[in-house]
Amino acid sequence: MVYKFKGKKFNEFKVGDKFTTASRTITETDVVNFAGLSGDFNPIHTDEELGKLTPFKGRIAHGMLSVAVATGLANQLGIFEGTTIALLSMTINYKGAVKFGDTIHLELEVVEKKETSKDDRGIVTFNTIIFNQKDESIVEGQWVVMLRN
Repeated sequence: MVYKFKGKKFNEFKVGDKFTTASRTITETDVVNFAGLSGDFNPIHTDEELGKLTPFKGRIAHGMLSVAVATGLANQLGIFEGTTIALLSMTINYKGAVKFGDTIHLELEVVEKKETSKDDRGIVTFNTIIFNQKDESIVEGQWVVMLRN
C-alpha cells in the first residue's frame, strides 16, 4: 500500500483559515547546537556575562533559531506534508527576544491565495506570528508557499 500524505492542497486552503502549532521550549542546548551549525557565536548568544550587560539581562536565542523551530512546528501540523512544492519567500520582523527556557508556538493565517499558470499548483500567503509563553509576539512575518493542487 502506498502512503497517502496528509498535507492540504492549494484548493483546500481558504482565506481566513488559522492554524496553531504545538509549543516547544528553547533550551541552552538548542542555542549551542544552532551556534555550531550556523557559525554564529555572537556573544549575545554565548556569553552570559556580556548578556547581563544588555537590555535582555542575559543571553538570548538566535532569532533565526526561533524561526527555524517555527518551521518545524508548522510542519508537525501536517498541513504541508507532501503538498509543498517550494517556500517562495519568508518575511521576518523581530519584535522581541527569546530567552533560554522560553516556550514558543506559531500561529499561521491564510491571507491570500493565487492561482498559477499551471493547474497542478497554487500560491498561498500566510501571516505568521511566533508567540512566547506569555503570549507576547516575538516574531511576525509572512510565508509565501507554492502548494500542489
